[in-house]
Amino acid sequence: MAIRYIKAAPTTYVIQFQDGKVKREGPGLSFFFWAPTTTLVGVPLASADVPFVFNEVTQDFQAVTLQGQLTYRVADPKRLASLLDYSITPAGQYLSNDPEKLEERLVQVAQVGARSVVQGLGLREVLGRADVVEAQVLAALGASEAVRLLGVEVMGFALLSVRPTPEMARALEAEAREGLQRRADEAIYARRNAAVEQERRIKESELSTELAVEEKRRQIREAQMAADIAVEEQRAALMERWSQNERQAADARAYALEKVLAPVREVDWKTLMAANGGGNDPKLNIALAFREMAENAQKIGELNMSPELLCALLGPGPREPQAEPPRTKGNR
Repeated sequence: MAIRYIKAAPTTYVIQFQDGKVKREGPGLSFFFWAPTTTLVGVPLASADVPFVFNEVTQDFQAVTLQGQLTYRVADPKRLASLLDYSITPAGQYLSNDPEKLEERLVQVAQVGARSVVQGLGLREVLGRADVVEAQVLAALGASEAVRLLGVEVMGFALLSVRPTPEMARALEAEAREGLQRRADEAIYARRNAAVEQERRIKESELSTELAVEEKRRQIREAQMAADIAVEEQRAALMERWSQNERQAADARAYALEKVLAPVREVDWKTLMAANGGGNDPKLNIALAFREMAENAQKIGELNMSPELLCALLGPGPREPQAEPPRTKGNR
């Protein structure tokens, strides 16, 4: 059948060439056309994701694998259709392999940008700063003349994984593991040091408390000693005052006695005895007489004393006990 019908999707930019001229163009067109003299071109306008895997070498000569996807869309379908063959059948199938070449060209441009970025970074920077690589490669794609000439706009460049070689990965894992173990040990040591420091602070606090308690006890003992000293000083003052009072009282009594004895100091003792009433006692008088005789013994030739006088001077002797009458069986 020579007359055919085509209905394109809204995301497909359709260009109808008839006799070498553009008859109609636009996204999502549907129309009848004369098949023998008509050529249809369909350029997809929807965004597309292109996966990629790049093997590059870093600044420190370490191999690294970049895996991700590139997102793009066609911004100028007419320019792209002028560079690549996007001819389609009425059923929407491409008549050439040029649509696949677009993705290859974009991947090649992205790989060139990624290589320039990766070669300026070390392996650790590439592995740890994938966002920097993404941003620089996306900026390079946006400024690429090859991408602009294709009429394509790169919307995104994402790295899904960045992997070194297995040997280097194991070495980095071992180094990272040792670093983590070292940091774990440091954390344990820090925790132990903190515990020791806390224990030291507790001991210092306890010692400070004990020192404060001992200081308070010393102050209490000093206060008690000061109180005892004050009491002893008051007691000493009291004893001194009491002794002074006793000395004054003794001096007063001695003075009074001196005054009492002054008149009779020159008087004979015999006269004092007689004045005191001692002459009324016969024994005392006899004793005084014997004293006088003893004082004048050189003048006495012989002295006779009767037994009665001696008995009178010595007083009555002890009585002899009387004999108890003998008991009989009838006495009770």
